[in-house]
Amino acid sequence: MRNIKLVLQYSGKNYNGFQIQPNQPTIQGEIEKALSTLLREKISVIGSGRTDAGVHALCQVVNFETDSDVSPYHLRWSVNALLPPDIVVVEVCEVDEEFDARRDAISREYHYFILNRKYPSVFIPDFCYFLARPLNLVSMREAADKFSGTHNFSSFCVCKGWRDESYVKTIQEIECSKDDRGLIKIRTKANSFLHHMVRYIVGTLIQVGLGNLEPEEVPKIFERKETVSCLAPPQGLILVDVKYP
Repeated sequence: MRNIKLVLQYSGKNYNGFQIQPNQPTIQGEIEKALSTLLREKISVIGSGRTDAGVHALCQVVNFETDSDVSPYHLRWSVNALLPPDIVVVEVCEVDEEFDARRDAISREYHYFILNRKYPSVFIPDFCYFLARPLNLVSMREAADKFSGTHNFSSFCVCKGWRDESYVKTIQEIECSKDDRGLIKIRTKANSFLHHMVRYIVGTLIQVGLGNLEPEEVPKIFERKETVSCLAPPQGLILVDVKYP
């Protein structure tokens, strides 16, 4: 039995997230269908994370076991021929039998893009959130600093009823930048993320940028442990990197 690792890129626009769901188009469903057809055996993949509906990826990592002796080179070309054009396998390699794409990951990095100017773009509307009202980047950076480090993120997810330690995550890096085209990038890197966690963080930073929330209020939100109401739209979010030891 071989253990194969794939690195995927995809646009999440036409899918109901990564995780397979009955009667719904998903990234995992398309990958498993293509691999099962190609290898002539039932294939189940393990993903490094479960991106939401409408969320994209430049580096989603999955692994699966197979009895096939197909080479990584031919596997990549053949499976891409079977996949829809908005999902692409960019890398294939054989890994140790114990490798697990989800369990072994030590960090995930997401970028969220906001087009913050008076007019939208004809080129990237599916990959950023257009917001015409000006955002205060200085205040957003001040608020972003308060997310850095280890916290209980139960206020920034939809999962409820777990033990407190299940909500504890470590934000290793978070920063906000803006280019001369008005494109704001919020880069967030953590050991792992809760469901909707990045989008709730971004939504909170947007409220700060709009002047509806002061940066000093972020620690109080952590203390309340009540899910915030500001969830950023999915199309601006991209999984850009997953790191392993």
